[in-house]
Amino acid sequence: MSAGSTVARRNPFGRALLYAVLLAFAVLYLMPLYVMLVTSFKPLEEIHQGNMLALPETWTFAPWREAWGSACIGLECSGVHGYFFNSIKIVVPAVLISGLLGAFNGYVLTKWRFRGHKIVFGLILFSCFIPFQIILLPMARVLGILHIANSTTGLVLVHVVYGIGFTTLFFRNFYESFPDELVRAAKLDGAGFFTIFFRILLPASIPIIVVTIIWQFTNVWNDFLFGVSFTSGDSAPITVALNNLVNSSTGVKAYNVNMAAAMVAAVPTLIVYILAGKYFLRGLMSGSVKG
Repeated sequence: MSAGSTVARRNPFGRALLYAVLLAFAVLYLMPLYVMLVTSFKPLEEIHQGNMLALPETWTFAPWREAWGSACIGLECSGVHGYFFNSIKIVVPAVLISGLLGAFNGYVLTKWRFRGHKIVFGLILFSCFIPFQIILLPMARVLGILHIANSTTGLVLVHVVYGIGFTTLFFRNFYESFPDELVRAAKLDGAGFFTIFFRILLPASIPIIVVTIIWQFTNVWNDFLFGVSFTSGDSAPITVALNNLVNSSTGVKAYNVNMAAAMVAAVPTLIVYILAGKYFLRGLMSGSVKG
């Protein structure tokens, strides 16, 4: 029996106090989510009564239906659902492409080292610390030259370019602890560059793949600055549509509709963290110890 468990059993009051403090922090942390959720099911009359924490007296799904089909960009209103699927079309290829390129970079920088590989890695790592605002004008120029400005394709390119630094860092640190002997043995057996990558390293990279997916998915889905800078109208992601929905209200604010739209925008990231959140820290730590 460990010393910690012995102390806990001898001091039940201290253990109860610890759980009470943790529960209080959990309630405090989840309070905004609770307020958003219950407000989204209330009619406006109940909201104007001022009790945000009270459960709805009359439950209604009308705010959710209205939020799903009433987001406005400029003078055009075509529904949050269109921008929701825009975000899907952006996040899926951006995560897959940046993750694959990061895996290739990490593989080359650890198992196929070349002269100056540390300098190359340092330059890639430097890109992780470049603020978003610095690349807005250069990236706008590049998108214009490629004729993909104001499109979901252009936004995919932006997120791939900006995300490569992080994905390379993740995979490089993970592959640094991968046994070099396996790669040498595969080379002796005649395996080439892509065979080693797809048959040996990639199947063993599930922990860091999960980390990369969660990291990139969260960054791309929640992005607002790139979305509002490089897209408009029907090509905008849901974060831009949500901002315009909230700011387009005139007269009486439809707080229930706004909260419902915010919940729609938050659901995908909540699902990702609920399903794969426990693997995030495990994946980050999996490459921290060599050998």
